[in-house]
Amino acid sequence: MTIQSVVGDGDAAERMRSLASVRRAREREKEKRKGGSTDTPNRPREVVIPDVITVQELSNRMAVRGVDIIKFLMKQGMMMKINDVIDSDTAELVAEEFGMAVKRVSESDVETGFLGEADDADASEVRAPVVAIMGHVDHGKTSLLDALRTTDVAGGEAGGITQHIGAYQVRLEDGQKVTFLDTPGHAAFSAMRARGANVTDIVVLVVAADDGVMPQTIEAIQHAKAAEAPLIVAVNKMDKPGATSQKVVNELLQYEVIAESLGGDTQIIEVSAKERMNLDGLLEAILVQAEVMDLRANPDRSAEGVVIEAKLDKGRGPVGTVLVKRGTLKRGDIVVAGGAWGKVRALLNERNEQLTDAGPSVPVEILGLDEAPSPGDVFAVVDSEARARELTEYRQRVKREKAQVSGGSVSLVDMMAKLGSKKINELPVVIKADVQGSGEAIAASLEKMGNDEVRARIVYSGAGGITESDVNLAKSAGAPILGFNVRASKQARDLADREGVEIRYYSIIYDLLDDMKGVLSGMLAPLQRETFLGNAHVLQVFDISKVGKIAGCRVTEGVVRKGARVRIIRDDVVVLELGVLNTLKRFKDEVNEVPSGQECGMQFQGFQDIKEGDYIECFTVEEIKRTLD
Repeated sequence: MTIQSVVGDGDAAERMRSLASVRRAREREKEKRKGGSTDTPNRPREVVIPDVITVQELSNRMAVRGVDIIKFLMKQGMMMKINDVIDSDTAELVAEEFGMAVKRVSESDVETGFLGEADDADASEVRAPVVAIMGHVDHGKTSLLDALRTTDVAGGEAGGITQHIGAYQVRLEDGQKVTFLDTPGHAAFSAMRARGANVTDIVVLVVAADDGVMPQTIEAIQHAKAAEAPLIVAVNKMDKPGATSQKVVNELLQYEVIAESLGGDTQIIEVSAKERMNLDGLLEAILVQAEVMDLRANPDRSAEGVVIEAKLDKGRGPVGTVLVKRGTLKRGDIVVAGGAWGKVRALLNERNEQLTDAGPSVPVEILGLDEAPSPGDVFAVVDSEARARELTEYRQRVKREKAQVSGGSVSLVDMMAKLGSKKINELPVVIKADVQGSGEAIAASLEKMGNDEVRARIVYSGAGGITESDVNLAKSAGAPILGFNVRASKQARDLADREGVEIRYYSIIYDLLDDMKGVLSGMLAPLQRETFLGNAHVLQVFDISKVGKIAGCRVTEGVVRKGARVRIIRDDVVVLELGVLNTLKRFKDEVNEVPSGQECGMQFQGFQDIKEGDYIECFTVEEIKRTLD
């Protein structure tokens, strides 16, 4: 601003050139006198190119007209429009043609730095061991954990079956702590048990002394071996008369689980959850094993861990049960877990007590996520909301793209092949469970249940109560709603009644799977079993007005019966399959049956093309109901 512009009139101020403009003009004059170019030197612009990019976006980043890029692509034999997507190699070729410097990036680069680097051994401290309780259904896993925790969880479980992963920390008298994960024993929860083994340091395998090694016991051994976690066998129900652990020890040998008494490395502890017998011995075995493993973690860093379970609580919103593996999780931290993120509003332990922070090996419930994450997702604290949004948006986009690819046919040829093949009867279902893990286990079990003819199709599976949107979805898909440990709101119930949508409630997974198996079995086409009756040979054909053609036949084998099914064969070719013997006469009389060696007259329902020399096979068809294996 000059003095003239302040004191002078407005027109004069507008006409005045700025000092910067005058300076630029002088610089240009100097360049001209030196004989140099007045244009600015052409520096190559750096263009960032992702995995895929549209022509429009590329032209914006290069500051080149889209028409020029399309012209160049046409010269290369590629007919493109401004909104078409090109791959990174083509985009790099275009950018280099226009004299640009290229920097290649991948969308997956946003994941870089989500999990921190490994800690130094000096910076870490001893942490509590994480122990998974595994074993067959009804072998006393939850009762054993109750005895250790001195709280009654089994009383609240339907039929005494644990249907979720429970995470609890036991504090011992000497100040030491042990974190327990109680995993379900039922076959449907195989995925949940696998997750339990993957986050744990030690696996305690509970085997009932009176029952021995069972199918889920074997499965638990396999999970533990896959996770490379050391195994401690707790032989439960030792209070029963005549109970002995020797049978269990012998049975475990065939699965390469060798007891210490036989020269192996597996500790066998005899316990009784009911009588609280030798619980100290079990805890001591766990602590000795943990000491040998030298479990360490660094608490002085941002928290990382695994989502154990997640649910949608009516009053509290999405709730995730997480196990902190290293670092310290504090209230107010911004957390990303799978496709979910949020600011931690509250930390709750298994006793429903509010915590300000949670260190390594501490299981806590966190509130404040925007949606319920999937069990098994890795969670970590990030530094800003922008970073959290960037991560979750990328993950959700990848998930959507995968769903689209798996949902549709790969090509028209594939689609036509599917249409040409045997049609599959599908039973669409909507699943709502109290927690994500249970819904996942039910969906996996239903998908395994079908065969080549019938199968269940999971329209939607989610956590939380049954809402009106679930009812609308079920109506549009023609599906029943299966509620597992959840109930429908009044509005949802009223809407379901009006729309005729069936809602079934379950609290035990056995009942749900048995019901669905029964429904799918009912959808199977019944087996047609033929029972041979007899053969006849057509000797002569009579054409009677108002009646049609009558075949004069001799029965050569067995019997022919009125109303039975017939197959007519001419020159070894079947001309009528599954016809019906409508009329059977012997002389002028209507008869029900004609035995071998006798002659008769036959008329067939809706079939007149009968000729001399035809052979007639007579049989009955019995329908047998089928069931799924």
